[in-house]
Amino acid sequence: MVNRVLVSAHTVAIIGQPVFAGGYLGGDYDMLGLHRVGADAVSFLAYAQILAALVLWLVRGPRWLFWVSLLLAAGETAQYFAGMDGALDLHIPLGVALVAGMVLTTVALWRPQIWRAGR
Repeated sequence: MVNRVLVSAHTVAIIGQPVFAGGYLGGDYDMLGLHRVGADAVSFLAYAQILAALVLWLVRGPRWLFWVSLLLAAGETAQYFAGMDGALDLHIPLGVALVAGMVLTTVALWRPQIWRAGR
């Protein structure tokens, strides 16, 4: 259950990021601050998700969640630094891929047949 809550919160946080960025691009410059705080929240949730997925794997849960979480966190770390560096040519398409990856991870995790103890 902890993994489902973390992954769901992570997904909500990452979906909020383009909303904040869009507000900023639309002229509400305060939204950039929310985008920055959101990036910190997304990063924190990504690392917490890795730890929770590792614990689940160690108690005979599915290993795929750990590896997917690790991959997403690596992408989000690159995303964070690309944004800080102003590399929008990387930041925007990587953001789209990460949102899609988190949504797919959430759907897979909540599907009963995927959540079996089998690997």
